[in-house]
Amino acid sequence: MTRLLALLILTTMTLPALSDTPFAIAIHGGAGTIERGNLSQEQETRIRSALTQSVQAGHDVLSEGGSSLDAVVAAIVILEDAPEFNAGRGAVLTHEGTVEMDASIMDGASLAAGAVAGVRGIRHPVRAARRVMTDSPHVLLAGPGANLFAQSQGLEFKDEDWFVTEFRAGQLRALQARQDAAVQLSEDWFSTVGAVAVDRDGNLAAATSTGGMTNKRWGRVGDSPIIGAGTYADNRACAVSATGHGEFFIRHAVAYDICARVRYTGASLADAADAVVNRVLRDAGGDGGVIAIDPSGRISMPFNTQGMYRASIDAEGRLNVAIYADDAD
Repeated sequence: MTRLLALLILTTMTLPALSDTPFAIAIHGGAGTIERGNLSQEQETRIRSALTQSVQAGHDVLSEGGSSLDAVVAAIVILEDAPEFNAGRGAVLTHEGTVEMDASIMDGASLAAGAVAGVRGIRHPVRAARRVMTDSPHVLLAGPGANLFAQSQGLEFKDEDWFVTEFRAGQLRALQARQDAAVQLSEDWFSTVGAVAVDRDGNLAAATSTGGMTNKRWGRVGDSPIIGAGTYADNRACAVSATGHGEFFIRHAVAYDICARVRYTGASLADAADAVVNRVLRDAGGDGGVIAIDPSGRISMPFNTQGMYRASIDAEGRLNVAIYADDAD
């Protein structure tokens, strides 16, 4: 018995220990004019299912001791393949009927970051953003150069037709038929996907991916690939992924502002996120929302629109999936 007890103790000591630090994850699939009755029951079921699969995929990584970076990527690739969201397959179309995608990722432990803008044909832009962070000396690559870099990294590409859904094609036709203006803003401009997480080691990460704005022209780029605007992570404060009218999020450095308020003023995550989304942005005329998480696993998901596709699994392992403003978080 003594020898058996000693063997059990030795075996336990040699196993890799998992930290007691709480781990948690939150995701979003875009904010905007999302009201009850605008979605069919079938659409809502598909959206809730994709959100659940996404947040669970990220949480599985964390529960197995994986990094927050791996977790946010695992969550986002699910949404990039889901045609219900404006990222990857199902992304909105440009004025010319093409798909141009943006993505970014940031490591809260090192402040390393990577991003791509205006890429075409890359199945998972978030993976390209991560390779920019880990395998290049740069932070942001754009256009054809970013595509060449992704090819050199062996990332998966798809024919451009693979990304185009009939829903997005019809959306573009309807928008262009209403007015033949040089630039049109669509009610669907807010659509983006993102994830934030804290892992067992207490490290934060954030990532965001989008197809941008319906009918966009001239290589327009929004906040999603801009570090500090649409994405930011710092272990000393929080991790943030944003969704909304990108021009406002860029002007007000929304993701960084939230983290700075937490770090420098001692504001709680909830108070900092609410102040930026529901005061700074609202006063400026900007619509949208954010998901945010701090090193203790506290989650905040404020938005100033009628709804935001969102899901989380908190530090106690509780799953929440929500769409509308009156859904309980």
